[in-house]
Amino acid sequence: MTTDQELPDWERRVAALWERLDTYEPADFRARAAALAAERPDDAAALFELGAAHDSTGEPEEAVRLYRRALDQGLTGLRRRRAVIQLASSLRNLGRPDRSVELLTAERDIPAAELDADETALSGAVDAFLALALADTGRDREAASLALGALAPLLPRYNRSLAHYARSLLTSPDGS
Repeated sequence: MTTDQELPDWERRVAALWERLDTYEPADFRARAAALAAERPDDAAALFELGAAHDSTGEPEEAVRLYRRALDQGLTGLRRRRAVIQLASSLRNLGRPDRSVELLTAERDIPAAELDADETALSGAVDAFLALALADTGRDREAASLALGALAPLLPRYNRSLAHYARSLLTSPDGS
């Protein structure tokens, strides 16, 4: 059992490891992440971090397994949302864009009132990865609509026009 005093130190060490990701060989990074995760056996956050280490170093199959375990063990908050996005992305990369669409659509359907500010900040990432998965399933107009709709509020001008055109991709065959 991790005490409250140990947790912030563990979180700081996890953050420090991620800050140095590009300085390690993939196997070394995974080993360091595994050592940190071993300090908190069967802890959902530790499983997520280990999954992310595998994902970021080219081992999506193992990442999927670890993300699922973390989610099954009750991962919450920002890490839960990140785990869903990363799981969906890994599944897409492994040839399962249909499952990615399912996961991200469900994530997108969570009411904003049920998310905190950090989780809400990842809504654009949910849309972006959903757009990729939609494109991989042959739903190109939906993918473009979603991506352009997410981009519209970020533009200094043409927000209304772009948002309208993004929506029209779903209702008219030529987008006009």
